[in-house]
Amino acid sequence: MGLRPAEQREQARQLTARLGAEGVLNVALTWVDNAGITRVKAIPAQRLENAVHRGVGMSPVFDVFTSDDAITESAHLGGPDGDLRLHPDLDRLTTLAAQPGWAWAPADRYDQLGLPHLACQRQFARRMTEKAAAAGLDLRMGFETEWVVTRAPDPRRPHHTTAPDDGSTPAAGSTPAAGLLDYPCTGPAYGMTRLVELSDYLRDVTEALTLQGVDVLQIHPEYAQGQFEVTTTPGDPVRAADDVVLVRETIRAVSARHGLRATFAPTVVAGQVGNGCHLHLSLHREGSSLHRAAGAEWGLAPDAHAFLAGVLADLPALLAIGCPSPASYLRLQPSRWAGVYQCWGVENREAALRLITGAPDDPDGGHAEVKTFDAAANPYLVVGSVIAAGLHGIETGTPLPAPETGDPGVLGVRERARRGIVRLPATLTEAADRFEKSAPLHEALGKVLHGAILAVRRAEEEHFAESEAEEIAAATRGRW
Repeated sequence: MGLRPAEQREQARQLTARLGAEGVLNVALTWVDNAGITRVKAIPAQRLENAVHRGVGMSPVFDVFTSDDAITESAHLGGPDGDLRLHPDLDRLTTLAAQPGWAWAPADRYDQLGLPHLACQRQFARRMTEKAAAAGLDLRMGFETEWVVTRAPDPRRPHHTTAPDDGSTPAAGSTPAAGLLDYPCTGPAYGMTRLVELSDYLRDVTEALTLQGVDVLQIHPEYAQGQFEVTTTPGDPVRAADDVVLVRETIRAVSARHGLRATFAPTVVAGQVGNGCHLHLSLHREGSSLHRAAGAEWGLAPDAHAFLAGVLADLPALLAIGCPSPASYLRLQPSRWAGVYQCWGVENREAALRLITGAPDDPDGGHAEVKTFDAAANPYLVVGSVIAAGLHGIETGTPLPAPETGDPGVLGVRERARRGIVRLPATLTEAADRFEKSAPLHEALGKVLHGAILAVRRAEEEHFAESEAEEIAAATRGRW
């Protein structure tokens, strides 16, 4: 956070006065656990200075919570013992536009001696960002956030249009059966009809994000029924992770005020297109884009070339970070633009790693997109792990293979083998196995955080081992 303790306390006093003038009574302090759930402790606004000075207590056991709130354990974490302190990052303190009387700040976690908690995901992201900066690299990252919106149950409205899990639409006025989703819009994918039907809602989402200092680039209907997407301006990796947490919770709050529910779960309805949370990234050195190297193949300077090669090479292990739920693998299906094959391509939306060239006259237009990830992921783990894999690529001089065009899913097995196109892990078990063996990720995360992540993944595997796809979707769609 950069300030000395006395300066932090003075900053907290000034911010408390500002919050009081804005009518803010409470501050939500959030962190994201290894199952991708945003956890919270809230304090009265008048306690902000004390929270900065002493922190807010919470148990380290949350590092081994699973998505259904069960508790597992690792070699270093688990059980009722111990305590940590949540310290709000005052530079990100934000008055919440859709939650009157509330503000929000992401928290860093320390032990009772004031030392960084070894499993703090946000500080891991910061360490990796600083490591890249020490190598002269300025990374900019941003997320696409996809979500599905449904009507919240209303006992006063017993008859309404519902959509069954197979995606068909029954007659208007039909009575919903158990397990059916009630969508508030019926327009086609990417259609203006869907935007018109929910124009007030989407306007309020945009307004709330803008008032909170989040710059919206695009907001539009997506493919699946009731699905939308918002894209925000890229920035520093830690800020990008903070932003995606703020975006999700803002959408959730606006939805509630409209009598709706938002879900960011990877799979909402089994067999249908799910929600992704694609990561966009670009590399810069001394103010110049490394995606605009004159005369370089694909425009990539050597470090950008090797960085992206490192990400691609470790993508099977990165799936355990970016696709952390069994529900994630219901979404990862060929020919659905989810990027299920370990390949890259120039403007290829079926490649796991897509190189986006951007406008020729835009020096910052070039960047890359990792398409496989979803919103069940902890965004701090995502940005930190991708940086770790990319830096390993630079350190080892990893080369990019030839780019792929078209959809690998329509190729025969022999043709994919000839081209060296490999299917990414199709289950969480496969991804966790690759994660366990990834030396770059183990070194970057450290044994405490790495072990906690792996323990949570194994627990999720075991919990859903006997579940059918429909059961997994139903059990997880309300968790994120």
